[in-house]
Amino acid sequence: MARETVVQGVEETELKDRGWKHKGSKGADPETRPEDDALEGSGPQTMEAGGEAGADPAAALKGELEQVRAERDKLLDRLARLQAEFENARRREAKERADQRDYAIQSAVEPFLGVMDNFQLALKAQGSLEQLRGGVELILKQMEEALKGLHVQPVETVGAIFDPRVHEALGSIETAEHPDHQVLEEVRRGYKIRDKLLRPALVRIASNSAVVSD
Repeated sequence: MARETVVQGVEETELKDRGWKHKGSKGADPETRPEDDALEGSGPQTMEAGGEAGADPAAALKGELEQVRAERDKLLDRLARLQAEFENARRREAKERADQRDYAIQSAVEPFLGVMDNFQLALKAQGSLEQLRGGVELILKQMEEALKGLHVQPVETVGAIFDPRVHEALGSIETAEHPDHQVLEEVRRGYKIRDKLLRPALVRIASNSAVVSD
């Protein structure tokens, strides 16, 4: 009786083992749960979706980089244009200044060309001393007219009271006939352009001791 029980237990054990093997041959795992099958099935899809999500930021960065490069190229082109315009403006301004300077020199020199011509004619002249003197006086008058056209006028001297702003005294002359500090002699003529002094006149002034003592 005991022997039959043992044999029956061994047979049951073999049947169970055969049953598990039969189920395993069909690809089923008795310990596998439906939830595990769902997780296993969703694994590859989740990785594929993650790969696509990882590729999108790279494409976006690439697009932004291309946009930044395009904006950079536009800025560089604009900078080059501005530099060229600035250089052209600088050259144009320099040329305008040079033209204005040349025009000013031309306006100042042109009146004196005739004076130089008359000086050359005077040197070639074969006349008396009086004729030469008369010619020099005419040339001097012509030069004064040229200076007047440039608003350059001589400083008033003889007969005027000494003015340290436009006169420079080289000495004094004792006299009782003229007021003290009156200009009696002009040694070198002074000039001014409008109200601006170009150079002072060198003069000698009167020294009247009688007027000073009073």
